[in-house]
Amino acid sequence: MNFPPLDFSKIRTYPVADRANKVALEAFAKPHKAGGSFLEFLDEMPDFLAVQDFRKTVAAVVQAVRNGRPVLLMMGAHSIKVGLNPIFIEAMRRGILSAMAFNGAGAIHDFELCYQGETSEDVQRGLDDGSFGMAEETGRLMNAALAHGVSRGLGAGRSLGEATAGYPNRHLSLLATAAELDIPLTVHIAIGTDIIHQHPSTNGAVLGEASYRDFELFASVVAQLEGGVVLNIGSAVIMPEVFLKALTVARNLGNRVEHFTTATFDMMRHYRPSENVQRRPTKLGGQGFYIVGHHEIMIPFLFAAIAEELAR
Repeated sequence: MNFPPLDFSKIRTYPVADRANKVALEAFAKPHKAGGSFLEFLDEMPDFLAVQDFRKTVAAVVQAVRNGRPVLLMMGAHSIKVGLNPIFIEAMRRGILSAMAFNGAGAIHDFELCYQGETSEDVQRGLDDGSFGMAEETGRLMNAALAHGVSRGLGAGRSLGEATAGYPNRHLSLLATAAELDIPLTVHIAIGTDIIHQHPSTNGAVLGEASYRDFELFASVVAQLEGGVVLNIGSAVIMPEVFLKALTVARNLGNRVEHFTTATFDMMRHYRPSENVQRRPTKLGGQGFYIVGHHEIMIPFLFAAIAEELAR
């Protein structure tokens, strides 16, 4: 085989002014000056990649709030365990969050914080001696609350929220605040995944009934998401799966849910949030984002930015 050298002298070029570029000086960050405002800091951020997605997410939430459209927060338990309840509660009280949904672990950590001010045991230590998840009060109180709520026709979230009456830390409880403000807060239980399922007071029929009622309520929220926003914070499996089924139900019943925004905030990328929150649900005309970062940093940043934009 013969490979004669190419004649590079015949290569064609064009003026750089005719080229479309992805990076321009106007989009560069501006150094923050000590004593400046948070709004100034937001405006000083570089206008690239994740910052652009972050700004679009903030803008979508602000637009939804101003237009009276739902902002749904789905989450795992980790956000509660890193101290973000006050951020979410303020957003509920200000009318930013219209509905919340989390898994059974989220309900447990919120409930324990409400009645005793502490949560999150040493799993390894408890697993080694068979005591993991066996705190008597948590199992007894939560299972009793669910059973009592189901007997009154309530779902899991409302049952637990109303059961917090008289607990010392209700002001920092998502369950209690949602019940107080009559905001839908649904708990999506996967039987066998939560510590209270290990207790002798557990009734599987109650767990199923309470969670199914919350699925029906959650689907009702999703059915009204046109023009709204879904924030998925740290749920890699349960909420993305529940959301996809609820969206299917909503569309199957004739509800138009096409133009809305989704944004997942998590410490790493996962398959189900990428597919079931960011990509598949928004294909008909929405937009989806995935922003990676630690919850204890990104979530206060997110809601502070939303508050600043609402105040502009």
